[in-house]
Amino acid sequence: MTSTKPTGAQIRKEFIDFFLEQGHTILPSASLVPGGDQTLLFTNAGMVQFKDVFLGTDNRPYQRAADSQKCMRVAGKHNDLDDVGRDNIHHTFFEMLGNWSFGDYYKKEAIAWAWQLLTDVWGLPKEKLWTTVFQDDKGDIPADDEAAEHWRKQPDINPEHVLFFGRKDNFWEMAEKGPCGPCSEIHLDRGNEYCDKQGFPGHVCQVNGDCQRFLELWNLVFIQYNRLSPTELEPLPAKHVDTGMGFERIVSILQGVDSNYRTDLLWPLILTTQKLSGHSDEQREANLTPYRVIADHARAAAFLIADGVLPGNQKRNYVTRMIIRRAYRFGGKIGLNQPFLSKVAEVVINTYGDFYPELKRNRKTILTSVKEEEEQFQRTLDRATTQLEFLLDGVINSGQALLPGVDAGNLYTTFGMPFEITRDIARERGLDVDKPGYDQFMNEHSLASGGGKAIGEMGGEDVEIFRLVVDELVQQGSLPSSGVDYDPYQHLEVTGKILALFCKGEPEKEANLDDEVEVILPETCFYIESGGQVSDTGWIRSVDASWEIEVLDMRKPAAGVIVHVGKVIKGQPKTGDIAIAVVDAQRRRDIMRNHTATHVLHAELRRVLGEHARQAGSLVAPDRLRFDFNHSEAVTPKQLAEIETGVNQHILGNYQLKTRVKPYQQAVEEGAMALFGEKYGETVRTITIGEEDPFSYELCGGTHVGETGDIGICLITSEGSVSANTRRIEAVTGWKAYELVQNRFNTINRVSRLLGSTPDRLLEKTTNILDELSDAKKQVNGLRQSLVSVEFEDKLNNPIQVKDINVVVARLNDADAETLRQMVDRFRVKYPEKGIAVLASVKDGRPTIITGSTADLAARGINAIELVKFVAAPLGGGGGGKPTLAQAGGKDASQLDTALESVESWVKEKLDL
Repeated sequence: MTSTKPTGAQIRKEFIDFFLEQGHTILPSASLVPGGDQTLLFTNAGMVQFKDVFLGTDNRPYQRAADSQKCMRVAGKHNDLDDVGRDNIHHTFFEMLGNWSFGDYYKKEAIAWAWQLLTDVWGLPKEKLWTTVFQDDKGDIPADDEAAEHWRKQPDINPEHVLFFGRKDNFWEMAEKGPCGPCSEIHLDRGNEYCDKQGFPGHVCQVNGDCQRFLELWNLVFIQYNRLSPTELEPLPAKHVDTGMGFERIVSILQGVDSNYRTDLLWPLILTTQKLSGHSDEQREANLTPYRVIADHARAAAFLIADGVLPGNQKRNYVTRMIIRRAYRFGGKIGLNQPFLSKVAEVVINTYGDFYPELKRNRKTILTSVKEEEEQFQRTLDRATTQLEFLLDGVINSGQALLPGVDAGNLYTTFGMPFEITRDIARERGLDVDKPGYDQFMNEHSLASGGGKAIGEMGGEDVEIFRLVVDELVQQGSLPSSGVDYDPYQHLEVTGKILALFCKGEPEKEANLDDEVEVILPETCFYIESGGQVSDTGWIRSVDASWEIEVLDMRKPAAGVIVHVGKVIKGQPKTGDIAIAVVDAQRRRDIMRNHTATHVLHAELRRVLGEHARQAGSLVAPDRLRFDFNHSEAVTPKQLAEIETGVNQHILGNYQLKTRVKPYQQAVEEGAMALFGEKYGETVRTITIGEEDPFSYELCGGTHVGETGDIGICLITSEGSVSANTRRIEAVTGWKAYELVQNRFNTINRVSRLLGSTPDRLLEKTTNILDELSDAKKQVNGLRQSLVSVEFEDKLNNPIQVKDINVVVARLNDADAETLRQMVDRFRVKYPEKGIAVLASVKDGRPTIITGSTADLAARGINAIELVKFVAAPLGGGGGGKPTLAQAGGKDASQLDTALESVESWVKEKLDL
């Protein structure tokens, strides 16, 4: 590449600047973790952050938008992992350039701007461009003649390069039901030299053909229908445009290279890897697959960790772990046998950090997490690979072609070998892995990697009925076009007319006692569950107290529609009645204390544990708070005490909370914490705690106290693991903290009275009692061992004679495993040769068996391991050890005597053999 070629950063900027000139709002990329969308594992397309707009459950303050969206495709319908590294175009992580119209411009403008950008701005040869439009191969949906006509009007286009294709190539659907429409793709003819099917009989190079000559650049989707069923479509009242262009692909074209990996987006990563490996250029070219996998996976890992997805065992975290370990394993193919990927990830941060500042902000976390994950895998890779090769040898020897899923599952649970790596190695030997069997095994162990659908269940099935009612209210003037006025921050009580009343999902004029209802008012002060904070509850009452509804929940089924969900507990409310909506104030205050406490706790976690300790989920309820955060090890008692002390120091500091609304990008650039998995609009609410030097600055739409002193006190009640690299703290504040303190004081006072002490001397008194108890236990154990010894002496002196073998079988009451072993030692002193001992006991309903065999018998194959397994089998147990001494446990103690009686026959059988 020469300096005259545009850089990837320049090309991205030119795209954004072009659409900015066309009146588009330029948006930052959404997180790889879809905000508020549980149907997706990752953001896998540019339209994901606008899904709710297409569904009608949200609206935006703009009608035109453009962005470069981070995308990840490693699961479900869109899974490119198998192809990554094996060709020049596939990636796990990639960027999608897109422009959008929400009921504004349509086909004419979208097509004209696409042609103008590609040909005038970027200078692609017009004679090399081909476009496709929709013509239904089933004959049910009208052909998109409108798009075809607009294409033919573009300056200097070859009309013969406008082609029609059917549903597979040129019709887009979000799901089985919902928004859909024809699409129009733009392809570039790269020339005959790109055809990889030359010489194949009958092959013809063509658009949407089976060779690499024609490259799809851009897909323009025109959303104009709502699918009601497989055969029913209805026109949408507002038509939308949704376009997507692969950033890496267009950069490769404009930089004149034949591979996405040879652009300045990924080539620096490959060169860094080459420097680490010490390969020549010829060696690099001979090993391009490992180089491409490493470059792709290093980039994906860096972006995932920057968005808070640390390596772990489940779902999203599993993906991060898998791609790091897969890259490390491919590194081994080019001689990189020590952790190296963090050095490649650092190049990712330097290459992309200016446009994606989250990479720079999280540099330390990214590099540390990658290196630690490599080191952890390095410790087990050799053993895992050796075991896998042994299993694959067995598959081949048995004449099979599939490694059983249970074996692949055991490789992951035992050695941390991800399924994808197991499959890579199996395929390198001409085999494969039983994926359904693996999934079943992992589901049983609650360690499934997760999948997710391309879009998932649509949700919002009742959108239409609510929208119709609200649209009618807007037309009547009862509601503004923006819908219900939502403000949970200023007041706890509002008055207004019941605009709509629903029972069992249907609008009704009135409701009766005990009916479950949904109520729409012109405004509400009730908070709707979001960001971990639960919804408000309360009451809706008539002004004359003739009826009352208990509000149990809140929801937003469609854009501008806010619904109070509850139950009629008095009278008969009617549409049109004047109502007073009242939030449960005490419950709201408890929630506010807990929510503000999570912000203070978050700040203290980062101060004590490090900046990597970022929020990974939360629950803010009236009775407690739960806070999940990224951290790879247990928080020590000392650290936990320091965190709790720091939180309460901030509370006692009585710092004022400052709430401001500002543009999202401005807040993030100022350093406000944005949490992955949350959905943010163009303007955001920020919460700052602290005076001149704030210790907490977060984006948050929740409700909060006015000053930290209002929290009262915060007590941590538990800390533990949620999954690998994710910890959880639970805590209480306010009245619940007071109740906890009171309960603890009462318990201390009661225990003090029971022990004849005072609270201030309780520790000393308890220590003395424990010392006395320990001495007593030692005496009891000594006495018990003496009794067992006496009981055992008779058995020892009167062994069973099996030919010339001395066999001692004894059930010794109340003996622990250590005592049983001591008795076996006594046996071997008395019988150094030709001796077998089987001793057993039952404690707390669980049987324990110890077996001993003298060295001469063990050498003859009569060993303690086989014997202990034989005895334990009818007890539902198993065991192991050495040939001369073994131990087993069991579940069914009722079978112990029968099992011991069978020892003599087992010894006879062994001697006969």
